[in-house]
Amino acid sequence: MEALLSLKKVELKDRDNYKRYLLLADEDPAMVDRYLYTGELFAIRKQNDVIGVILVTFPSNSTIEIKNIALEPQERGLGYGKKAIQLVCDQFYLRNFKTIRVGTANSSIGNLAFYQKIDFRITEIRKDFFLQYEHPIIENGIRALDMIMMEKTIKETGKISSQK
Repeated sequence: MEALLSLKKVELKDRDNYKRYLLLADEDPAMVDRYLYTGELFAIRKQNDVIGVILVTFPSNSTIEIKNIALEPQERGLGYGKKAIQLVCDQFYLRNFKTIRVGTANSSIGNLAFYQKIDFRITEIRKDFFLQYEHPIIENGIRALDMIMMEKTIKETGKISSQK
């Protein structure tokens, strides 16, 4: 039986309680602090347990951006990230947003594959983005230097999920 996944909006006053999740995906606390109180933060819940977060911002009136998505390590690779992104798309489709975008490091090979498997396309490269981080990030033996921006069209799925 598939686990029931839902999103619950996190109020601004409660965001500090979810910072540890954001740090799973972005290891620089100063960078996380820059966006912690921007956009909308959602707790990703399996049954009633929080297993991660997704934070989206609004670069335009028709586009949302995933600023951070993180799952507990034991919950990765089980389809929950894909499902959480679809739940976000469903919600923002109802709010008339047309595009969702995300950025990931050039060194994040797994992330690049994941997003392309769920129909994101590369749209931009922000050269030297990760040079502003306090410490170098090395993944897969590659130094993170550039931010690879990707996006896709938000489509109606017919399975619109309500926020709980």
